[in-house]
Amino acid sequence: MSTKKITFDDGAAYERMMGVWSQLLGEQFIDWLQLAGGLRWIDVGCGSGAFTAQIAELCSPSEVVGIDPSDAQIKFAQNRPVAKPVNFQTGDGMALPFDADTFDAATMALVLFFIPNPMLGVSEMKRVVREGGSVSAYVWDIFGDGLPIKMIHRELRNCGIDYPLPPSAAVSKMENLQKLWAEAGLKSIESKQINVDRSFVDFEEFWNVTTSSPAVSVVFDDLEPDLVMEIWSSVKNEPQPDASGKIICEAHANAIKGIV
Repeated sequence: MSTKKITFDDGAAYERMMGVWSQLLGEQFIDWLQLAGGLRWIDVGCGSGAFTAQIAELCSPSEVVGIDPSDAQIKFAQNRPVAKPVNFQTGDGMALPFDADTFDAATMALVLFFIPNPMLGVSEMKRVVREGGSVSAYVWDIFGDGLPIKMIHRELRNCGIDYPLPPSAAVSKMENLQKLWAEAGLKSIESKQINVDRSFVDFEEFWNVTTSSPAVSVVFDDLEPDLVMEIWSSVKNEPQPDASGKIICEAHANAIKGIV
C-alpha cells in the first residue's frame, strides 16, 4: 500500500481534471435528486466549486454554501463565475461549522472517500439538514473500474508501481454506500450508477490533463523520465481515437441519496 498522500493544493489543476468530470456527473446527479427550488444547500468538500456552481445554476436555491479544507481550492472557487452568490469557506467535513437543521440539502461530490471517517462525514451532513431534507453523494466506483484515470492506474500496476488511493476508498463500493446511509439512520435510500464520457482533442490533451490530477502527479513526480515515457507509450496504445482523432474516455460513479 502506498504511503503517498493525495493533496489538493492547486485549484486550477483540479479544475482542468476533476472539475470538468464532476460537472459531467453533476448534471445527471442533480436531475436524479429531483429536489424542489428555493432550498438551502451545502456542498461539502466543494473543491474548486465546479459542482457548487451547478447547484447555483440548476437548482434555483435560496442559499448555497460550499465548504472545503483547502485554502487554495476555496480561493479558486471564490473567483469562479456562478449563477447565484455562493458562500465559499474553509472547513472540516467531519465538523461542519453550522447549527443543526440549517440546510434543506447536503451533498458531497467525489469527496466521501477522502473523508477519514465517512460515517462521521455523513452524520455531520445529516445533523445540519432539517427533518425531511436530503443527504446525498456521488463517488468514483474505484473498484468497479469507474475511475477516469483507470488506464494510467492499470499501467502503473503492470509496472509494479505503487500508487495512492483515497484513504476511505472502500466506501466507493455501492454496497458500502448503501450500508453507510442506512447506519446513519437516513430514510428512503436510493442508489444509482452514473455513466459519463469525456472527449479530448487528442491523446496529448488526454495525457496532459489526466497526469495533472493529484492522484497521478504525486506518483509521476518521483519516477524517472524514461519510465514515464514507457508508461506514456503503453497508455497511448489503449484508447482508440475516432475519425477526427478525438479520444473518448469513459468513467462511472456510484450515487446515493436519502432523507433525514
